[in-house]
Amino acid sequence: IVGDDDGGKLFTPEQYEEYKRKMLPQRVKNRLYVSFGVPGGNDCKLIGPETHCFCTHSYKQHKTDFEVVPSERPLTLPCQVRGCHCPAYQYVPRIGPNHVHCRCKHLPQDHSEATGHLCKKCTSCSGFQSPYTCGCGQPSSAHQTLVETKLEREARGRPIGRDVPYAAMGGLTGFSSLLDGYLALEASGSG
Repeated sequence: IVGDDDGGKLFTPEQYEEYKRKMLPQRVKNRLYVSFGVPGGNDCKLIGPETHCFCTHSYKQHKTDFEVVPSERPLTLPCQVRGCHCPAYQYVPRIGPNHVHCRCKHLPQDHSEATGHLCKKCTSCSGFQSPYTCGCGQPSSAHQTLVETKLEREARGRPIGRDVPYAAMGGLTGFSSLLDGYLALEASGSG
């Protein structure tokens, strides 16, 4: 529930109770659902706390708790790791344990995490673009990382699961959320 919010120093029982009193209702009310997919299509990947961003940091290391969810769209979730210049969480597909490569043949970590994702190893690259084709049949360039509220997700007809107080749950709503969208038994992923 606390994650890194305690700064590495265990809360006293009183601090923990105060933290729960403030944060649990806020997380239930303002949970953000994060997915990677083709607009108007299935969610090809539902993002969870340990799912890595282009910047190599996990989703839970990005800003995920808001007292009031910003009204501007798209919602950006900047990385909170000191020294990281990542302006918004952005999923990069993997093939098994390996990251996909850019057309310039370099890995995501060889590119800047800043907007544009220019390659640090070559000058011919105009920004990270992978030739990877998702299991849904669409190229990775047709996909986007989508951050949405509970109401926005419900309006798209997507599952929201139960309200949970945990930090950085992203798009995880049940066990079928752990499968890539095209592998789930049903298109909604509600199981």
